[in-house]
Amino acid sequence: MMKLILASNNAKKMKELRAILSDMDVEILSQREAGCNFEVDETGTTFAENAYLKAKAVFDATGEATVADDSGLMVEALGGEPGVYSARYAPGEHDATDKERYEYLLKKMGDTENRKAKFVSSICCLLPDGRIIRTEGECHGRILTEPCGEGGFGYDPVFMPDGYDESMAQLGTEVKNKISHRAHALAKFKEELRKTDGIDK
Repeated sequence: MMKLILASNNAKKMKELRAILSDMDVEILSQREAGCNFEVDETGTTFAENAYLKAKAVFDATGEATVADDSGLMVEALGGEPGVYSARYAPGEHDATDKERYEYLLKKMGDTENRKAKFVSSICCLLPDGRIIRTEGECHGRILTEPCGEGGFGYDPVFMPDGYDESMAQLGTEVKNKISHRAHALAKFKEELRKTDGIDK
């Protein structure tokens, strides 16, 4: 059985990764379970760079196969903002809530006609044999003029995926986990992981 460390302590990400790899011979541990009690400075300028930084820090500390993801929202009319700053996109120095972040986004958007946006997830996995697996997934849609729905998290209440007439927050977990940026990136990652020696195909 292959051991795989998720460079995160996010319970939702752990559940999602375990679910998609459930039919493979892989033991998945969180960063904390692997004994890595540190935070990684996400100094990259792209999602791919930040995913690599997180994976590399945990890989260097453990020597075990490590996977990390970095994701966020990119709005066309704002030149790709909030991008890598999605989790800390708000005025001031305090830790903003999800509501404060999407309200700040809506304020910056104003009555802009171009509401095109996409969620992006970049995954990086470092393997002990030196191989690096990189995959990326996207979910395209548009920014609403006001929040809709109580479900989900982050920018879900103000993002409507293409092909749907409800916000990501209204669609429910089952639908979201099929169409989300992370779901697409993880599906590609699984296919690449299947090519690894020692994995039960």
